[in-house]
Amino acid sequence: MVDVAVVQTNELGDRSYIAHDGQLAIVIDPQRDLDRLQAVLDEHGLRCAMVLETHIHNDYVSGGLQLAHQHGAPYAVNGADEVTFNRQSVADGDRLDVGDMQIQVVATPGHTDTHLSYVITGGHTPAAVFTGGSVLYGSVGRTDLIDPARTEELTRAQYRSAHHLAGLLDDDARIFPTHGFGSFCSSGSAAGGQDSTMGQEKARNDALTAPDEDTFVAKLVAGLTAYPAYYAHMGARNRDGAGPVDLSPPHQVNPAELHKRISAGEWVVDLRDRTAYAAEHLSGTIGIALGQQFATYLGWLIPWGTSLTLIGENPQQIADAQRQLVRIGIDRPDGSAVGTPQDLADGHDLRGYRRATFADLAAAQQAGDPVTVLDVRRDDERAHGNVPGSTHLPLHSLLNNLDKVPPGPLWVHCASGFRASIAASLLDRAGHDVVLIDDEYATAVDSGQATG
Repeated sequence: MVDVAVVQTNELGDRSYIAHDGQLAIVIDPQRDLDRLQAVLDEHGLRCAMVLETHIHNDYVSGGLQLAHQHGAPYAVNGADEVTFNRQSVADGDRLDVGDMQIQVVATPGHTDTHLSYVITGGHTPAAVFTGGSVLYGSVGRTDLIDPARTEELTRAQYRSAHHLAGLLDDDARIFPTHGFGSFCSSGSAAGGQDSTMGQEKARNDALTAPDEDTFVAKLVAGLTAYPAYYAHMGARNRDGAGPVDLSPPHQVNPAELHKRISAGEWVVDLRDRTAYAAEHLSGTIGIALGQQFATYLGWLIPWGTSLTLIGENPQQIADAQRQLVRIGIDRPDGSAVGTPQDLADGHDLRGYRRATFADLAAAQQAGDPVTVLDVRRDDERAHGNVPGSTHLPLHSLLNNLDKVPPGPLWVHCASGFRASIAASLLDRAGHDVVLIDDEYATAVDSGQATG
């Protein structure tokens, strides 16, 4: 019998898996903070006997090599991948045994050239199929991460891989993808959800319901959106093999040193929620609220290798931020500070800016106030509608286009307020007069202020 335990990483929209027979475990696509996986192994009384990697990941640093080392287990990685560490080379058609479980290796290129899926069987339960970034729930993994010039080629490979799996597996085969739960590695129509079977995917998956390959390719390519800049660093890190993480508290920075770092232009990131940050913050800091999207957007925006200091209301916020950051290869903050803005001000002025709604924006416009609306949503969102007369600078390109930011008071919006709050903090840091529209864009559409 093959049981499967799911370890979710909601912050990145990914899942790792532990397939087991009650004694021995096979871990698939482990995240880097291994204590969470170890806790599941311990809970079930399991020994990790093998670690499988479906592909060289683009959206996180794998914990696979370190987990294998800790347990003295084989680490199975495609033999075609150029890596600098010892691994058990596997390829299409290979069969491996772990206890009462059998593993069939299936080449499923598309998300990457060397992508593999693993079909694990044992006993009388339906096969458990670990599809990584191939077949997701409702769709497939994106195909533009290896080389944008090869997107169409890899999309066609992705289509064929999905159909290969569909022809290989029974309808009751259980599907366990790594991506598809909010990850930018997913294509836009991934459905998420808790579980699925190949039979269900045949009825709903974009790759399996499209009338033909050309139609599928056109739809997937048209739906691809921008993805985080830190992805560019993940492949190389995973090919080198990451070592253990250090989640011990970072060096505590006193207020004087904190202001020295701010004055030097380093990234000092305030983890408080956007309401608290807008009300009062240290001048020169950047507000990125700690939550599910924290690491994604910090990693997307920070110039890679820049010194990073974290400010939190309490030590737990710092620890939670660290855990998110090691997953994307930001191993150690250069320092941290805990306290309120008043605690950390050290005699320096504090700043703040106004929060408003779209109704407030309408009132300001009707009153004839000088108003420039700045839309920081992605291009694909903007294409579906906008506030008439607004300026568009997507958040992920803002720092490289500060010279294009209009003068005067800026009313900054996104779809819900989170990205706008980051943009507002960056613009405030650059000396602009900002108002954060902390509101749902849908309310502007409903009121007729915006198209959508």
